[in-house]
Amino acid sequence: MRNLLILLLVCLLVSCSIPFGKKKTPETTANTEKGQKIEDNKPKPGDIKMVDGVEYIYAKNRRFAQAPYEPEYVWVRKDQYSPGLFDTLVGKSDSSGMNKQERDELQKRMAKLEEDLKKKNTEPQGGQVVYATVPGGLPAVPYGGSLVPTFAFPSSKMRRRIVILPLADQTNYKDEHLDDVATQRLVKRLESTGTIICIDPHTIDLKGDFSSAEAMKVLNKTYGVQAVIKGAVSDVYVSSSKVEGKGEREISTAMSKISLDVYNTETGRILRQLSGRNPVALTRDQGEMSAETVKVKAIDLAIELISEDLLRAVLSIDWHARVAAIDHEKIFVDAGRLSGLEKGDILEVYAPGEEIIDKGTNQPIGRTKGNYKGELEVSEVFGIDASWATARKAADFTPTDLVYLKK
Repeated sequence: MRNLLILLLVCLLVSCSIPFGKKKTPETTANTEKGQKIEDNKPKPGDIKMVDGVEYIYAKNRRFAQAPYEPEYVWVRKDQYSPGLFDTLVGKSDSSGMNKQERDELQKRMAKLEEDLKKKNTEPQGGQVVYATVPGGLPAVPYGGSLVPTFAFPSSKMRRRIVILPLADQTNYKDEHLDDVATQRLVKRLESTGTIICIDPHTIDLKGDFSSAEAMKVLNKTYGVQAVIKGAVSDVYVSSSKVEGKGEREISTAMSKISLDVYNTETGRILRQLSGRNPVALTRDQGEMSAETVKVKAIDLAIELISEDLLRAVLSIDWHARVAAIDHEKIFVDAGRLSGLEKGDILEVYAPGEEIIDKGTNQPIGRTKGNYKGELEVSEVFGIDASWATARKAADFTPTDLVYLKK
């Protein structure tokens, strides 16, 4: 009898456990379907969403290659986004892992975005960096097309005169003179925009520190220099490894940092401070000279990352030139063809204005225009960068007067 009761108890327990097992099956399936649905809703590059009436686009994070904790994609305000050089570079290196359907979908999204940007008169910057080779085995300055400003700025046809001081070398490769390389690359990159004239500081008869307030006043009044750029190249590191096997070769990558201070010579104060560190993956090169060429690539890419912000800072300063001399009816101006002046251009003439001092900081914040004196019409441009004009409205002009392009 006792054995019979034990047998019945065991059967009861087994029969009770079966329904619970069956009930868990649909729950597991539901969880799987729910997980699949969440995966399908994950944002993709080019997706657009609306938050508080503002459109955002899911785009490549510019800082992704610079720091390990940065996400690869982030939501960016659509009105502040343009698919520029950096996005093109990283996009081309990443797209190789996509299948055809994903690539086509991404291209459609980007095409739609670019069309929207064009309707708003915001042309996206484009072009892939191409490194040509110059004698000596070093790559030439990277050009994805010239860096043409896509933003509005005063006197847009006129080129600003700036002085780029030799960058300080804060690297561990001082015997390689990377400071000279970085300075030359920065000069060439800015001049390629067609909006900047870089004046060699060695051609200016001025002693002392060019970034001092006194020196900048002389540069502004006497030489027509509107900005001084001072900075350093630092944190240059190279990583090289050899790939064994047939045709053993060395593969290298490099990192660099460019830091710049932009001074407004009219006020003698820092207008903008910029710093750029290149994406390491984009410097990858192979061959016996790869350890050397990647350093230059790293410098070029660091410059590229800050070049647009640098242009915005410099071009925000309104262009002006000076009456250099007067010979009867001829009024000579210290700006001409190189600065962007053409025959027939109209110039407004003002006396030097008053410097305004901020009472709170006791620092200059700018200079007002003086008394309006009249207008000049450019009759001829001559020399490297000079012109002469005739008065459209008679006035008592003097060699200290300032001229501005009439809007």
